[in-house]
Amino acid sequence: MDRIDLPRRRLLGASTLAPIAAAWPSVAAPQSATAWPSRPIRILVGFVPGGLTDAFARMFAEQLAARVGQPVTVENRPGAGALIALEALAKSPADGHTLAVTTHGSVWQNRVLFRRMPFDAERDFAPVTLFPAGGLVMGVHASVPARNAAEFVAWARTQPATMGSFAPASVPHMVAELLNRGHGTRLGVVHYKGEAPMWVDVASGQVQVAIGTPLSLSGVASRGTVRTIAATGRARAPRLPEVPTFAEQGFPERLLALDGWLPLLAPAGTPEPILERLAAIALEGAATPRAAQLRETFGIPDGPVPLAEARQRWKDEAPAWIEVARSLGITLD
Repeated sequence: MDRIDLPRRRLLGASTLAPIAAAWPSVAAPQSATAWPSRPIRILVGFVPGGLTDAFARMFAEQLAARVGQPVTVENRPGAGALIALEALAKSPADGHTLAVTTHGSVWQNRVLFRRMPFDAERDFAPVTLFPAGGLVMGVHASVPARNAAEFVAWARTQPATMGSFAPASVPHMVAELLNRGHGTRLGVVHYKGEAPMWVDVASGQVQVAIGTPLSLSGVASRGTVRTIAATGRARAPRLPEVPTFAEQGFPERLLALDGWLPLLAPAGTPEPILERLAAIALEGAATPRAAQLRETFGIPDGPVPLAEARQRWKDEAPAWIEVARSLGITLD
């Protein structure tokens, strides 16, 4: 069994719902939101099961179901860099019964990469919280003669190679473009509908390099077919502390030092009391042993942020990611 699936299977255990519900103090529903939810809630995910976005969505679904007394299901709608799932969210009623967990790239960088979007992120979505994604790690197939990022760049300048990406506008996609434009590499990009199929192809040698979560990469690296050489973000990944960051290896580009987020979104216009209650449940859920286990499994040091902070970071950090995408000159349509 692929180790990517193990945390997800643990997260899906229905028997844990009662202990979680019993362990939390009551979150009082604001008076204007007492009629919510009146039916089952669905959480849309624009990627295949098995990755970090899916894991956070499923954990929050269980926490939410335990608190509000309605079933909460996760619907995986992979494709088009999560645009399919986000379009469905944008067209859903703003009543708190449809949510989405996605990547920052799908709502921020995509504004630059696609000339035509089926939604306007500023107009159509309301951020509830931001789940931390932590740094990502670059892994190369064992046949690639590189032990660090500089050696990889030198190798990729001399011959064409392929970078695996878990979605258009994702960090690996943008890193490939950055290395091509700024360091003279000749990387092509292959987009997958999630991490699991991407790492399968790296492990088999069909793709030479990819960037993904520490958990997903450590699962294939332990078999000896993939070698870890660098990490994105401001700090080393706790799960792979022996892997130095790009910054530590002398790469100054801002993109390589940014930490990513996984926004929990509701349709714009969702009543404020519902947004407040959703955010409160996410924050209280982050304090449970189950959530701590998820963060440890994926090597993430931080938890989700309150509603007000999510709104502020949505406002402040989106321009930084958008500018990085714009500076690379990438377009997808």
